[in-house]
Amino acid sequence: MATDTYGSPQGPAPSEDAVRAALATVNDPEIHRPITDLGMVKSVEIAANGAVAVGVYLTVSGCPLRETITREVTEAVSRVAGVTRVSVELDVMSDEQRRELTASLRGGQAEREVPFAKPGSLTRVYAVASGKGGVGKSSVTVNLAAAMARDGLKVGVVDADIYGHSVPRMLGAEGRPTQVENMIMPPSANGVKVISIGMFTPGNAPVVWRGPMLHRALQQFLADVYWGDLDVLLLDLPPGTGDIAISVAQLVPNAEILVVTTPQQAAAEVAERAGSIAVQTHQKIVGVVENMSGLPCPHCDEMVDVFGTGGGQRVAEGLTRTTGAEVPVLGAIPIDVRLREGGDEGKPVVITDPDSPAGSALRSIADKLGGRQRGLAGMSLGITPRNKF
Repeated sequence: MATDTYGSPQGPAPSEDAVRAALATVNDPEIHRPITDLGMVKSVEIAANGAVAVGVYLTVSGCPLRETITREVTEAVSRVAGVTRVSVELDVMSDEQRRELTASLRGGQAEREVPFAKPGSLTRVYAVASGKGGVGKSSVTVNLAAAMARDGLKVGVVDADIYGHSVPRMLGAEGRPTQVENMIMPPSANGVKVISIGMFTPGNAPVVWRGPMLHRALQQFLADVYWGDLDVLLLDLPPGTGDIAISVAQLVPNAEILVVTTPQQAAAEVAERAGSIAVQTHQKIVGVVENMSGLPCPHCDEMVDVFGTGGGQRVAEGLTRTTGAEVPVLGAIPIDVRLREGGDEGKPVVITDPDSPAGSALRSIADKLGGRQRGLAGMSLGITPRNKF
């Protein structure tokens, strides 16, 4: 495949160094690194009249973003002084080139190693949990991710709710993952990388798996997906304390639990039960989020407590007693129709209406989580003890 873009003569023909410098500004849309660093530039040929022919390797045949790569290469090279025409010819990497690429991206790490579980990882991992379904856990996850990304953080989301996957729709992720050798390139939406089992199933087909398959799927999402250097990774867990919650504790023991509940007493009780799993898995509970925390009256300034009050505080106090560590309430999110509409349309409310009551509450929670620095626990300090006697 080759495309041509014509320009007008602008003096002497450009140098190859100038063209390659322009190509270095083009990032692969899936890996988010310069195509020059990834070995994707096959060739650069410059004619005396300023016509430039660029050969580009695609990672796989039938790459869904081939047109994006072609367009961005053409635009970047066209801006170089002296270029009169740009043609882009696409080729496909050989098996050996793909193996070299995956080895480079993994940084020499062994396959199926979860990078976030390594002691030196600086990625904050939050497992978003709830005791029961219907409390808005996925809505909270998606909006927190989008808010952090909007603030400039590098964010990823694992839709670990295998049976009830909904994150791609709510985040507006319509792309499909691309496989390069044994590595999966996740699509992005609203600045957030995301992976979900829903991206691998036809239509709205259900997933009928038992424990071992669930564990294997989560392991693939964590180890085989190329996440890059993330600041924050959010895992949208299924409700309750089943297989996935246990697998997360095994695969990413440094993950911190974020509990989502509603003010309702019944929801608070099961949310506290879900958070208490941290005692058995030796994980930290970062805090509690109370969702659906009242409905602002459309005719006055009063708040209508549709689901009661105080559920979030009760969960936080119960978990503080159970774990022996302070568990704060990070925020309360009011009922807001724009939050629901954003989930249906794939447009998070923190992006479309950040100053709405729900948007403001979610951004405040995201600020607290995204601004936290990783502690020294689990990190090697390179200190050797010395006997003073």
